[in-house]
Amino acid sequence: MKKTFTSLLTLAVLTAPLLLSAQTVEKIDTAMVSKIKNEGMNRSQVMDILSMLTDIHGPRLTNSPGYKNAANYAKTTLESWGVQNVVFDTWEEDFGRGWQLKKFSLSSLAPAYFPMIAYPKAWSPGVKGVIQAEAVYLDISKEEDLKKYEGKLKGKIVMFSLPTPVKPGFKPDATRLSDSTLLVMSNAGVVEAQGGRRFSSPQEPQRLAYAKWALCQKEGAVAVIEASSSFRLEDGTLTVAAATVPYPAETPFSKRVAAYKENAPKILPQVVVSAEHYNRLVRQIQKGQTVKLELALETAFTPSAPGYNVIGEIPGTDLKDEVVMIGAHLDSWHSGTGTTDNAAGSAVMLEAIRILKTLGVSPRRTIRIALWGGEEQGLLGSKSYVKRTYGERLDKAYPYDSIKVTPAAEKFSVYLNMDNGSGRFRGIYLQGNENIGNIFRVWFKPFNKVGASTLTLQNTGGTDHLSFDAIGLPGFQFIQDPLEYGTRTHHTSMDVYDKAVEGDLKQNASIVASFAWLAAMRDEKMPRK
Repeated sequence: MKKTFTSLLTLAVLTAPLLLSAQTVEKIDTAMVSKIKNEGMNRSQVMDILSMLTDIHGPRLTNSPGYKNAANYAKTTLESWGVQNVVFDTWEEDFGRGWQLKKFSLSSLAPAYFPMIAYPKAWSPGVKGVIQAEAVYLDISKEEDLKKYEGKLKGKIVMFSLPTPVKPGFKPDATRLSDSTLLVMSNAGVVEAQGGRRFSSPQEPQRLAYAKWALCQKEGAVAVIEASSSFRLEDGTLTVAAATVPYPAETPFSKRVAAYKENAPKILPQVVVSAEHYNRLVRQIQKGQTVKLELALETAFTPSAPGYNVIGEIPGTDLKDEVVMIGAHLDSWHSGTGTTDNAAGSAVMLEAIRILKTLGVSPRRTIRIALWGGEEQGLLGSKSYVKRTYGERLDKAYPYDSIKVTPAAEKFSVYLNMDNGSGRFRGIYLQGNENIGNIFRVWFKPFNKVGASTLTLQNTGGTDHLSFDAIGLPGFQFIQDPLEYGTRTHHTSMDVYDKAVEGDLKQNASIVASFAWLAAMRDEKMPRK
């Protein structure tokens, strides 16, 4: 890669603020890193692993048959490589029900036939057989509008949401991080976590939405369809998550029951439709046409059960009681095959372990891999593991000063995570840990020529490294090129194998294997904040 002035400037800026106060120079086993790179780039199995997790076992909704099949594949694969102590690490409480889509189709029959781009929400109930029903659009902007639909929804398919504006996309879906963006990140200071967004009247939108749901349920609608309402997605791509369980606005979140829970209240079948097709139906109705739809939706629930992670390790030698962890979440949403979110991360972590086992080396510290479940429902798998193994925060409000840790936490060195899509690593988020910057800077040197060098004190949210960071353990997420993650694949029907870039994943696995090895071989554990 041609070096630019900005690239060199980035490296120069990175050096100054992140040096350790100590005078020691971080050592790096360049011969071992070269072996790792050679194996990872020239004899990689990462794409085959990715295909098994996605094409064969995807999607992997938590506690679904797909998740269980993928977890079994990961466990048997790790064992076949000689990884030890491979277990299903069960959480301390039930996650809830699994869910599987057995059959689905949605078509418009009148005023013109066309098959619709659509997908059911997870944990949605099904319908009996194939139903044909008129579609009714809820054109409601205030609670007074509800009255005009009383007595008109029984046996109907209700169009619940407003149409979604669709505009030409003048920006590319796929991008890589520019040198100028990385430079800004490297110069950024620590950004403290803040409270959630505040609205001048947070109750009103929720109150109206609940009233609409209650009306549909009371009046006997047979199903509800909604427009895929992401601010970024067009061209038939859908964003699909869990089915809505309606609650009055004043109901505390602690009192609300998610759709996957065994005791969830009865809800209507729910389907997300592409913005373009949904908008067409709205325009037809607004022109006085009668819209008739045909829906087939067969789903299957599995009994409520505890969630679980997949854990395995390469035992250490003289420092075997100390632990270096690498990980990613194995679960996914269900409309695609869960490739970029986050089979890519799981495949990279599995490949990193394969590389180290293939080289036949023995680390000083134990290197442990974790593939987490329930990340999409709130980091559930990693939170449970950290709580049971290393400790927890005792206070429930920011700034979370009270932490209780176990003796095992004193033996913990570092956790490395991948969960920002399938793009190549460009550096790492330091979580405000200035003490560790110089170490990572040296470790990245063998990968500087392929664009991995940026260190930022900033944090990235929403990934499993936060479960470790929450109790003061070093936990980190790599900076990644976005590719199409934020514009096309995150939680969407286009989160598929074809969107992964082989060269990026090979590079990432080589970096993870190198970092895990270097952390396992240091004389000291990784420094904390």
